Amino acid sequence: MTALASTGTPTGPAGRPFAMTRMTLLLHRPALYAWMGLSVVGAALLLWLYGPLTDAAITGWRQFLACGQSACSYDQNAILTYKTVSQYATYAMNLVPFLVAAWAGASLIGRELENGTAQLVWAQSVSPARWLAAKLAVPAALVTAGTSVLVLLHRMVWFKGRGKIDNAKPWAEESTFHANGTTTIAFALAGLAFGALAGIVLRRSLAALVVAVLCTVGIRFAVSLALPHLWPTVTTVTSLTHDGPKDLGLMVDSGLLTSSGARIANPFCGTSHSAMCRAEYDKLDAVSYYSDSHPFSHFWSLQLTATALVLALAGLAVLVSFRLLKRRTGASTVTATYKEPAA
Repeated sequence: MTALASTGTPTGPAGRPFAMTRMTLLLHRPALYAWMGLSVVGAALLLWLYGPLTDAAITGWRQFLACGQSACSYDQNAILTYKTVSQYATYAMNLVPFLVAAWAGASLIGRELENGTAQLVWAQSVSPARWLAAKLAVPAALVTAGTSVLVLLHRMVWFKGRGKIDNAKPWAEESTFHANGTTTIAFALAGLAFGALAGIVLRRSLAALVVAVLCTVGIRFAVSLALPHLWPTVTTVTSLTHDGPKDLGLMVDSGLLTSSGARIANPFCGTSHSAMCRAEYDKLDAVSYYSDSHPFSHFWSLQLTATALVLALAGLAVLVSFRLLKRRTGASTVTATYKEPAA
């Protein structure tokens, strides 16, 4: 265990441009290689899915639909393979923010404060604010770049199969919605920001990992609840002679309209062609169905609004991290105690 005290003369990387960037990359090389590997494998998988797998699945569905009511052969394996690979790819995309949060809390910040390596850097004329800025900026750039490529490829895959593969997920399905847009990038950056905040607050790698992941889960859950209400809905009114409107996208609310325009709950009786249902609707004074929903044209409105909210939370977490670090390390002279990491 060694005690180090900073002096007034810069002895570390403070005077060299990009020194903290290089130091961050060197210190976290395993995480850098893992992220690069994950990005390359994910991109390769999505390109494979975009090319031969989607083409084969489209052909298989054409063969199946051409059969009509008669028995015939079609490429069922291609359809099932597409479904399996696309689902796992979508789930993997949705896991990225939680992986980033876990790493940020445990390794990026928490472990360095726990072992004393952060204090060692501060003792070498690198201010805590500059240290934290480099710790956040470098991973943020890499996470944004890698996640953006994966989101773009996933979106290309989804669009290629849209309307051509019957078992492709609809755009409003939650995991597909996020994997196809900027919210996945925002969640990843929020995971990074809250991981850093958890590390600074707790200064313990394992505890920071758990808290960072829980915070990211909480943000994702809150966005899921708020998403339908982030943009004005479109109201569709349909006749009682149908079971109600179909395939409207992201449903928000539905029910019955009375002759006075009041909204009431749908008893789910069925169409008014049934005498029993007609009597039920007459008793309720119902004249039509209504549905509040978001059509596909609202995709980017919902995406960008949700992204802005998540990035605002991430920015708030970063601001609190800097303020908290400044309060805890307010003195200009830093005394660091470094502990060798356990083998």
